[in-house]
Amino acid sequence: MNTNQIARIASLLGEPTRTAMLLQLMDGRLLTATELARAGNVSAPTASSHLAQMVDAGLMRVEQRGRHRYHRLASADVAKVLEGIMQIATHPLPRTPVVVGPRDEALRTARMCYDHLAGRLGLAIAEQLLADEAIEFDGEAGRVTDRAAQVLQRWGLTLLTDPHQPPAHRARPYCRPCLDWSERKSHIAGTLGVMICTHCLDQGWLTRAAGSRALAISPVGAKNFRELLGLKAWERVLG
Repeated sequence: MNTNQIARIASLLGEPTRTAMLLQLMDGRLLTATELARAGNVSAPTASSHLAQMVDAGLMRVEQRGRHRYHRLASADVAKVLEGIMQIATHPLPRTPVVVGPRDEALRTARMCYDHLAGRLGLAIAEQLLADEAIEFDGEAGRVTDRAAQVLQRWGLTLLTDPHQPPAHRARPYCRPCLDWSERKSHIAGTLGVMICTHCLDQGWLTRAAGSRALAISPVGAKNFRELLGLKAWERVLG
């Protein structure tokens, strides 16, 4: 274990400007250095220095698209670490009442957690698929069951690969629990989480708000979620 590298990563994450930049990428977007400079409220040269350090440390990566260079989180693992830090940061201090998770109601209802759904909607979807025995959670591990293909057909989804393939032959887990820092229960991450999120966006059930991780539920989305989740679960989503 390289303690120096651990300390280096911790120091990078512990600087407010760099933290602000990383959090802007938590919804999976690609942003320019100029956009991230605004997010960090620093000048372009200062932002470039911060970004270079984070790319070098493996927290971000740069993609060239035509004449423009875009930054994004390096991996889902980085997003998972940031989500864990946000969860710890919301723990109440002794004798100090604190609202768990984000105060923004839109973020609590539905938001992006890097590349999958979080908030009350993400939790409701996970609970429904668990109740339907399409997935199973065991601590920090998750798996899809033989019922998954049939259950997911109701959502208009088809399993893209063999979910029972050994993890060593896949780039990421097919299904894993991700602790929701506002709900303190697990929503669905991994390949299945991405599939569900992408499907909901492609179908127009959810729309992304500019400059925010919050997701808005459209009228057609509300109708479909109510039918798929049931009235009681849907009412919990609405708060």
